Amino acid sequence: MKIIVIGGGAWGTALAASAAGRHAVTLWARDAAQAREMAAARENRRYLPGVALPPALAIAAASDLAQAAAGHDLAIIATPMAGLRATLQALASHGGPLAWLCKGFEAPVSTPHGLLGHEVQQQVAPQLQAGVLSGPSFALEVARGQPTALVAASGHAAVREALVAAFHSPSLRVYANDDLAGVETGGAVKNVLAIATGLCDGLALGLNARAALITRGLAEMTRLGLALGAKPETFMGLSGLGDLVLTATGDLSRNRKVGLLLAQGRTLQQAVDSLGHVAEGVYCARTVVQRAAQLGVDMPIARAVVALLDGQLQPAAAVAALMGRDATSEA
Repeated sequence: MKIIVIGGGAWGTALAASAAGRHAVTLWARDAAQAREMAAARENRRYLPGVALPPALAIAAASDLAQAAAGHDLAIIATPMAGLRATLQALASHGGPLAWLCKGFEAPVSTPHGLLGHEVQQQVAPQLQAGVLSGPSFALEVARGQPTALVAASGHAAVREALVAAFHSPSLRVYANDDLAGVETGGAVKNVLAIATGLCDGLALGLNARAALITRGLAEMTRLGLALGAKPETFMGLSGLGDLVLTATGDLSRNRKVGLLLAQGRTLQQAVDSLGHVAEGVYCARTVVQRAAQLGVDMPIARAVVALLDGQLQPAAAVAALMGRDATSEA
């Protein structure tokens, strides 16, 4: 199988490297200088330092994207959510299966509220056979060949089958799912909840508080997903509970790191600048809350995160606001 991975960040590089031993894989980077450096060093020093890239992995310098993707059996978009719309537009004539890796809600463009990836695709390139590859996964562990499980979600069986054929391996297990709305909601909301959990850990509130946040966060995620047409069982799977637990508790989580740094008194800008990578929860927290409000879904933890990021609440006050809510039924 011929695969092109579009985007030279950590996750795109890791996934391309993982498949390069079994398929003909090209990693396409927008930044021509970065592509040349990776090709020469056989390492992505900016995003995956210390991880050697397989000799079989081809690295392409920036060129016309549609032309670069032509002739490939599968195209993988590994840009941040902010770049998904333009990349889909550039690939609108791609004839084969296509999937994206980014997680989150796009900032409002043509609607008053943000859109999930599959909603963006329906707007700009509805003719594509497309889907998402998601689930609990840190790029560094995938690049090292450590055991990981992912979800290939699409309404098209051909896309699900292509993703399984491309990436399923002894170290990377890929499950198929047709619930795009559920898989994408889980991938978006868990980033916001991870900021809250990082804040909890940074304030040393204890493991009881962490467990409560994760559990109630899962309830918020599920409520939003159901309002968007998702299946409830999806949130008990890899892209729901699995991704939430990983991102909220893992030391490699950028979103959790933001919460930890805010708890230490850093400003949001200082926290983001220190990461060196995109923390999608920072950029999509507001769109999560906006979409929830539009649908009449109550998401108090997500709202508290937005107030924290906007500087309307200090870390301790955000926790007090959540704990001071009126008692209610768990259901």
